[in-house]
Amino acid sequence: MQFTAQQIAGILKGTVEGNPEATVRELSKIEEGHEGSLSFLANPKYTPYVYKTHASVVIVHKDFIPEYPVESTLIRVEDPYTAFAQLLEVYNKLSKQRTGVAENAVVAPTATIGKDAYIGEMVFIGDQAVIGDGVKIHPQVYIGENVTVGDRTILYPGVRIMQGCIIGKDCILHPGVIIGSDGFGFAPQEDHHYKKVVQIGNVILEDEVEIGANTTVDRATLGSTRIRKGVKLDNLIQVAHNVVIGENTVIAAQTGISGSTRIGRNCLIGGQAGIIGHLSIGDNVRIAAQSGVTSDIKDNETVMGAPAFEIKKYRVSYIHFRNLDKHVKRIDDLEKRQRE
Repeated sequence: MQFTAQQIAGILKGTVEGNPEATVRELSKIEEGHEGSLSFLANPKYTPYVYKTHASVVIVHKDFIPEYPVESTLIRVEDPYTAFAQLLEVYNKLSKQRTGVAENAVVAPTATIGKDAYIGEMVFIGDQAVIGDGVKIHPQVYIGENVTVGDRTILYPGVRIMQGCIIGKDCILHPGVIIGSDGFGFAPQEDHHYKKVVQIGNVILEDEVEIGANTTVDRATLGSTRIRKGVKLDNLIQVAHNVVIGENTVIAAQTGISGSTRIGRNCLIGGQAGIIGHLSIGDNVRIAAQSGVTSDIKDNETVMGAPAFEIKKYRVSYIHFRNLDKHVKRIDDLEKRQRE
C-alpha cells in the first residue's frame, strides 16, 4: 500500500509543508525513519531526530517551529500522537481487507466458507467446518473437522484448531495458538504404567476473546473447556481440560491453570502464576505474578505468594521473612545470655 503526503493529510485533516506528492509505504519510529516511511513527532524529547530522520513524511504539531532545516515533508495536525494512532488504525484495517482463497489452500468440499473471508496459503480446513463472514485465516493454519469460526475472527499464521472446537465472533488468535489439544489425562496402573484417558470434549471460545502467541487451551475430557466473552490471554499460557474462565478476565504470560478450575469474571492474573486443579476462584480477584494458588479464592480478594494468601498479610509476613536472620541472631543472643 502506498499513499502520498496529500492523501494522508486529507485523512488526518492536516496541512502539508513540503512535497505533497512524497510517497510512503510503511510506518516507522522517527529515530528509525527511512525513505518511503512515515513517522511522527509528539514527544519533545525526540525533537532532535526530526532533523536527522530519513523518513519521507513526518507528522508534527501544527505549531512546531523547526530550529534547523528538515528534509522530510511535514504534515501539521492538532495532535500528532492521536493522528498517528488514527493512521495505525487505518493501516490495520487496510492490511486485513484481503479476501478469497489461496490456490494452494486445502478446503474440504463439505466445509462452509462465509462471504468476504480470506483463506491464506497452505491453510487446511477439514470436513464440516464452518467459517463465518469476514474471517481472516493467515497462511499455514490448521482447522479440523466440525470446527466453527465466528464472523470477523482473525487466525494468524500457525494457529491449530482441533476437531469439534468452537471459536466465537471477533476473536483474535495469534501465531502458534493451539485450541483443542488433548487434556492431560492418564490413569495409573498397578504395573506403574499409565493408561491414556481419551479426551472427547471440546473447547469453546466465546466472542471477543484474544489469545497470545503459543498459548494452548486443552479440550475437555467430557463437555467443554470454556473461555467466556472478552477474555484476554497473553503469550505462553497453559489452560488445562475442563477449565472455565469468566468474562473479561485478563491473564499474563506463562501462567498455568490446571484441570477443572473455574475462574470468575473480571479477574486479573499476573505472569507465571500457577493454579492447581478443581479450584473455584471468584469474580474480581487479583492474583499477583508468580503466585502459587492452592485453595479457593472468594470474590474481590487480592492474593500473593506461594502458596498464595491475602496480599496485606503476605506483605507483613514478607517483612518478617526478610528480617529472619536478625530475629534468629536476637534469639541466639538471648539464649546465650540466659545460659550465662
